[in-house]
Amino acid sequence: MTGYMAEMRKLVGHRTIIQCAASVICVDRDGRVLLGKRSDNHKWGYSGGAVEIDEYVEDCARRELQEEMGLTAEELEFFHVNSGPEAHYIYPNGDEVSNFEIIYLCRKWNGEPKAVDGEMEELRFFSPEEINIAEISPPIRAVMEKYIGMVS
Repeated sequence: MTGYMAEMRKLVGHRTIIQCAASVICVDRDGRVLLGKRSDNHKWGYSGGAVEIDEYVEDCARRELQEEMGLTAEELEFFHVNSGPEAHYIYPNGDEVSNFEIIYLCRKWNGEPKAVDGEMEELRFFSPEEINIAEISPPIRAVMEKYIGMVS
């Protein structure tokens, strides 16, 4: 962890922090979703992370996609805001967050998917029918359920 959230953690330890985040659900031409198996909880998720001070939310979404999956977004389309009790999460290291997450869909990108910064153990495309919600990282399960419901 670096940047703003790392500085906040020095001040508050593991206490709950409101975390503003930006995320990207990448969808290929066949309608498959690119997910990464997280290295911290070993659950599947899309790319995303905390917004830095004065960073535009879309810039954060693009940065996180590049850092975690090696892709450059050409176009982002607003999809959903994830917040509330279902977005509350305690990381395996004990850090607790109440997420306010802005999620984009990306159907046009450049590059080949590859785990870049170590936050993902592996990357894989899933058809909506292949996605097992129990294997999705807890704070984004409701988002993935909404996405699957939208495309089914």
